[in-house]
Amino acid sequence: MNFALIMLVLLVVTGGIWLLDKFVFRAKRSADAKEPWWIEYPKSFFPVILVVFLLRSFLVEPFKIPSGSMIPTLLVGDFILVNKFTYGLRLPVINTKVIELSSPQRGEVMVFRFPENPSLDYIKRVVGVPGDHVVYRNKRLTVNGKPVEVESESDFSYLEGGLNYISAKRFREQLGVHQHSIIINADSPPVQLAGVRPFPYRENCEYNDEGFACKVPAGHYFMMGDNRDSSSDSRYWGFVPDANIVGKAFLIWWNFGEFGRIGTRIN
Repeated sequence: MNFALIMLVLLVVTGGIWLLDKFVFRAKRSADAKEPWWIEYPKSFFPVILVVFLLRSFLVEPFKIPSGSMIPTLLVGDFILVNKFTYGLRLPVINTKVIELSSPQRGEVMVFRFPENPSLDYIKRVVGVPGDHVVYRNKRLTVNGKPVEVESESDFSYLEGGLNYISAKRFREQLGVHQHSIIINADSPPVQLAGVRPFPYRENCEYNDEGFACKVPAGHYFMMGDNRDSSSDSRYWGFVPDANIVGKAFLIWWNFGEFGRIGTRIN
């Protein structure tokens, strides 16, 4: 469901009725005549819809985390806020950038439209920016020939799908200026080779049993989940074009199951 498009249609309809009443219908009504319902309701909703549309389109937009691909940073059921203007102002619905402000940096958590199905929103961490050479071999990440710094932390356990109990190794990773936790399942391969699909610029990548190496093309980004062995990400479906960017995730504003997570900044 394209919520932005629905909001735009509602905005045009209610705003159009408000304008017609202001310049046409009102003059034809007697001073003591009551507004018909089909004018009263749209006029009442128009300012609310306008405010919501502007906020969601240009400032912040809420999202709910549906999967565990970003554990331990984000948990299933987290409600997050996404900054819509950090990476530039974009026209709603068509998502065309009109003002350049900044570009995604390594280590930032970004929401984007899934390249294979732009009607779906995905959230992952930026691992590679345009021009980067990203290598992931034997569960170790290297960017432009420099191994990414990691420190061992306490083990992390969680339920996957509500049925499987997963125990994983947790590490503190430093990507650019961003520190964050990742988890790794030692029993899983670096890449499930059978899951790698054809994608644009697939020739920029090399895969084998030890992992992969990819050169990030201009205007694209390489994304990975913090739950490295349970994440559908750029390893499998390729690079994220700049045109697909939605915004930068920055805050957990609600979680029905864990109130202590409310107000947590997303690193």
